[in-house]
Amino acid sequence: MGNDRTGPLSGLRVVEFAGIGPVPFAAMLFADMGADVVRVTRPRAPALDKRDIVERGRRLVELDLKSASGLGSALGLIEHADALVEGFRPGVMERLGLGPEPALERNPRLVYGRMTGWGQTGPLAHAAGHDIDYIALSGALHAIGERRGPPVPPLNLLGDFGGGTMYLVVGVLAALLESQRSGRGQVIDCAIVDGVASLTTFIYAALAHGTWRDRRGSNLLDGGAPFYATYACADGGHIAVGALEPQFHDVLIEKLGLDPEAFSDRLNPESWPRLRRLLQDTFAQRTRREWCDLLEGSDACFAPVLGLTEVAAHPHMAARGVMASLDGVACPAPAPRFLRTPSALRPVQAENHDPAVIAREWSAR
Repeated sequence: MGNDRTGPLSGLRVVEFAGIGPVPFAAMLFADMGADVVRVTRPRAPALDKRDIVERGRRLVELDLKSASGLGSALGLIEHADALVEGFRPGVMERLGLGPEPALERNPRLVYGRMTGWGQTGPLAHAAGHDIDYIALSGALHAIGERRGPPVPPLNLLGDFGGGTMYLVVGVLAALLESQRSGRGQVIDCAIVDGVASLTTFIYAALAHGTWRDRRGSNLLDGGAPFYATYACADGGHIAVGALEPQFHDVLIEKLGLDPEAFSDRLNPESWPRLRRLLQDTFAQRTRREWCDLLEGSDACFAPVLGLTEVAAHPHMAARGVMASLDGVACPAPAPRFLRTPSALRPVQAENHDPAVIAREWSAR
């Protein structure tokens, strides 16, 4: 599995110290893109099976990191790796003897990616937390939900995978690029609170321009505007419209058979409750399928709200092959798409590999 890889990251060697959330997903992305990822896990950890698709594409090494032999094996892998990713609380890797200092001493070109919720420093650095806490402190959770309701957690996509995984992946790849120039590795302090705050940059720009109110459900892009919202259909399904621009809004109103004059003040927030009721009444008259037949593919900025099990059957998603199957388990296909060096799905491996063999293999490259 180590040498038979294609993809833009083919030849990249990554050591992943097993955890939950953002780090395994980052390692999955590296593996999909062709990197040779070795997942270090503790002995007697729960066995993986084919349903553990986030853990796909890696070789598994079981090590007791509290033993001298386990520590030595881990350092042997680190010595020949290009990057390391870990998601423990600050200080854990140091106590194991695997912190940045011994790792970079062993391998000065190593990119050492550290993923935490609160960050390596700060008053909360050592506190427990989860995605919902990090997006709360970053200001993002406050902005999500209906105007008169409480903040609504957007699954754990925004914090764990948006502000966490994606910034870790970008950070590791940027540091690897820099190391090609400098010949030196570095440590990446990747915190979900930092990443989520960064994701809200556009909102801060809107606040500065006076085009955003720090009150959820009251703005163009948070469901406050009736032309950027979801609506229930006659069959209980839902549709989404995002007709922000006037030319797209005109198409939507025309296809709905509504009076354009009723929407002449659509940008006035005082009119939004009235316009929302009008659109609610209209969309409630037909099924989701009927609205798809009328609006899909037009410039009305329309889409059906699909359930997870419906995605694969949608004609557009099917034509692009957005969904795939790995050993009979449904999963999204790798993204983005590299047209010359494509990514690939590789199976979940439950077999334990010899770290010494991998270290020798890596040292020979």
